Amino acid sequence: MALLRILFHCFVTIFNLSQPCQIPDGFVAASSPGHIMIGGLFAVHNKMIHSEEYPRRPKIQTCEGFEISMFLQTLAMIHSIEVINNSSLLPGVKLGYEIYDTCTEVTIAIAATLRFLSNFNCSQDVVEFQCNYSNYTPRIKAVVGASYSEITMAVSRMLNLRLIPQVSYASTAEILSDKIRFPSSFRTVPSDFYQTKAMAHLIQKSGWNWIGIITTDDDYGRLALGTFGMQASANNLCIAFKEILPAFLSDSTIEVRINQTLEKIMEERHVNVIVVFLRQFHVFNLFNKAIERNINKVWIASDAWSAAVKISTIPNVKRIGKVVGFAFKGGNMSSFHDFLQNLHHLPNKKNKLLSEYIMLLSSCSHVNDNDLNYCIANYSQGNWDFRMVESNFSLRNNFLLDNAEPGHVHSVQLAISALAYAIRDQCRDRNCQNPAAFQPWQLLEALKNVTFTDGESEFQFDSQGDINTGYNVLLWKEVNGHMTIINMAEYDLEKDVFIFKDRKTEKEFKNLKQIQSKCSKECGPGQMKKTTQSQHTCCYECVSCPENHYSNQTDMDHCLLCNRKTHWAPANSTRCFEKQVEYLNWNDWFAILLLTLSALGIVCTLTVGIIFTRNLNTPVVKSSGGLIICYVILLCHFFSFVSTSFFVGEPRDFKCKARQTFFGVSFALCISCILTKSLKILLAFSFDPGLQKCLKSLYKPIPIIVICTGVQMIICTIWLIFAEPFVEENFSIPRVIILECDEGSIMAFGTMLGYIAILAFVCFISAFKGRKLPANYNEAKFITFGMLIYFIAWIIFIPIYATTFGKYLPAVEIIVILISNYGILCCTFFPKCYIILCKQETNTKSAFLKTLYMYSSQSASSLNVNISLDSRPDEVPLPNHNFNCKSPVTLEQGKASQSQMAEHVQSARKRTAKNTAGTLPRKRMSSI
Repeated sequence: MALLRILFHCFVTIFNLSQPCQIPDGFVAASSPGHIMIGGLFAVHNKMIHSEEYPRRPKIQTCEGFEISMFLQTLAMIHSIEVINNSSLLPGVKLGYEIYDTCTEVTIAIAATLRFLSNFNCSQDVVEFQCNYSNYTPRIKAVVGASYSEITMAVSRMLNLRLIPQVSYASTAEILSDKIRFPSSFRTVPSDFYQTKAMAHLIQKSGWNWIGIITTDDDYGRLALGTFGMQASANNLCIAFKEILPAFLSDSTIEVRINQTLEKIMEERHVNVIVVFLRQFHVFNLFNKAIERNINKVWIASDAWSAAVKISTIPNVKRIGKVVGFAFKGGNMSSFHDFLQNLHHLPNKKNKLLSEYIMLLSSCSHVNDNDLNYCIANYSQGNWDFRMVESNFSLRNNFLLDNAEPGHVHSVQLAISALAYAIRDQCRDRNCQNPAAFQPWQLLEALKNVTFTDGESEFQFDSQGDINTGYNVLLWKEVNGHMTIINMAEYDLEKDVFIFKDRKTEKEFKNLKQIQSKCSKECGPGQMKKTTQSQHTCCYECVSCPENHYSNQTDMDHCLLCNRKTHWAPANSTRCFEKQVEYLNWNDWFAILLLTLSALGIVCTLTVGIIFTRNLNTPVVKSSGGLIICYVILLCHFFSFVSTSFFVGEPRDFKCKARQTFFGVSFALCISCILTKSLKILLAFSFDPGLQKCLKSLYKPIPIIVICTGVQMIICTIWLIFAEPFVEENFSIPRVIILECDEGSIMAFGTMLGYIAILAFVCFISAFKGRKLPANYNEAKFITFGMLIYFIAWIIFIPIYATTFGKYLPAVEIIVILISNYGILCCTFFPKCYIILCKQETNTKSAFLKTLYMYSSQSASSLNVNISLDSRPDEVPLPNHNFNCKSPVTLEQGKASQSQMAEHVQSARKRTAKNTAGTLPRKRMSSI
């Protein structure tokens, strides 16, 4: 009987449904009386039927394209109001409603809003103009809706005039949070700011950066495009193309624009991810054509259609690819499901929408549930026929249950609940059975602070009039041959994170990452992106990181610089390597070679000392300047050879300070001793009376040695005090750190070496003048040669030392020290050792005197000098071939042969006097 009663009412209302609005009450889609009336705006139909291309008369047209999801939202409002009326929340007060179908058109919504603004209890629906509407009582106290942001904004601007509260259940445009422009607007869903942020985060987390976007040509689409563009830039995403479709199906160009959009998608082959901010009927048409063209992509769905069963049940919808969407969080649906199961008990006398649904359901009774959505949406009212109504059709309650979108239903329920709790606060001290008990602007103030519940959780509007409940992330997945919408994760608005339900859904998300949507190939570690001439930063070339740079992630904008002091990296490196600390190590083969030569020099020095000690009383040793001076020179050589060890091994402050001063002082002492021997030779064999007199007054061996060495010690002391050498890390070589000694002051270092060079130069000049001494005892020419070796070595050292760097820099100085030491050691002592060891017959007193006699004779005959006849024999100088010391071999030591020596000298004088015009100096050095 109930079913027959429903059919009867359907037949009664068929005429009204098929005709345009004739009277104001005929414009109402559904209504129920009450003490407090709440208006509702729902886009149950997706377009208007235009009899003409352009309207010629201002009349409301008939709508078509019945949307099941929107119809379910109207039922959710009706059900929520019934729940409130049947509860104890508003005792004695009944909520009524007036629901209007906006037909997805702003003009229809404005027409309904005019009815809302009409004066209460006015039969003529008069909208009065007043300067102050504080005491004006409109037809309704609040409005729930609308579905789309563009309609909501238009309605809100009209409601703002009288500050009538408007609570939207689906309008997400970010601009609605602006309380200056929309002071009376509230909504029970998050702003698109959060949805676009979540989308960009999801895309970036999936490794995609080359995407397309499709929106509608209205306020909602343009605002969503702008907001998403900013979020995309913040997440380094690039939008390859932007396609904008007409906002209304009644637009004649919509088919052309959909085809153009699909062609663009096919052209952009690298774009495999497309963000879609469209209404359900747009997506329905878009996907049907995409299936025909075999377009397979990843579609990022907005909350408007992500949970639309109408779209997910399109035949062969799996061919479009993957769909990942964002939906409002749902609530407890059990009560609403019970309401739908008992829908046939709902009076439909004042519910045209329910009557129309029953008629459509009857007309499409011949199709199965999968095609029922398509049949209802595309069935034209002009095709209705009484004969097609079957008496045995079913309401197919399961069909409604399957098409109910939990997020949208819950949002409607929250909107009604918020208004009910705010009305409760107003009715505590008022008789709300009187419609004029409070005004809408008073209810608006209550809404701003109201705390309400859906039976499980408490909610409150924020300062922008929003409720940020977060999102469910949905995935369209084929199960048993049917497309199923599963809840994959939740998005936390505050923490900006995705919370996956379980490992299985997380695995589903990871599978999405296998799909590539990039303008350019991914740059691996060790590479960086180099932008091309394209305006998009996502289009680039991959180039290797240069030396000393690295990248350890994919698609890095630039390579990271290694710490140049402590790390290095080769080209195309994924990490920095720690530089190896290097210095002239003890284990280095070159250091071992140099140290071996130093050790050999020490052995030679000790050997010479032993040979001289064992032949202490021989003429060769005595003529070398004395054992003490020889020992001092040998000791200096020993220290110079030892000083080379300070140049090897890890540099320390002590070693850096000691190595140069140790060598400088010891070598200066060595040259000072040799200098005294050189000066004595010059004094002994100088035939210039003036020069000889000057030299005799200056020649003081010990003071000369002390002063010359003391000056070097002063230089080194000042050096150590004011610019001491220190350990330095040299980072100039790319892959190693050279641990070396910085000399502190190049000037001090040069002064020390320059001073030694001056002493050596004086030695060289002095020795050069005495180079023609007796052959077997001539030390001067060997000293001259030794000094030449020294000069050559150090002259070559200067440019090499200045241009050499690295751990072998100390080896350069070691080599020069060794050359200098070996040169002087060999030239000073080795000839004497040779005579001592190999020519012992010449190392006797008689042989020594014979050599002196022969040299004197040759000198007297070759020089043009006058020798005074009254000169005593012991005043005749004996040639001496050593430089530094007074010879311990004197004429007093050879008194046994003095008479013989005098006879030779007298004979030489006589022979020389005949051929020379000058005379020899009367007095010579008293000893050799």
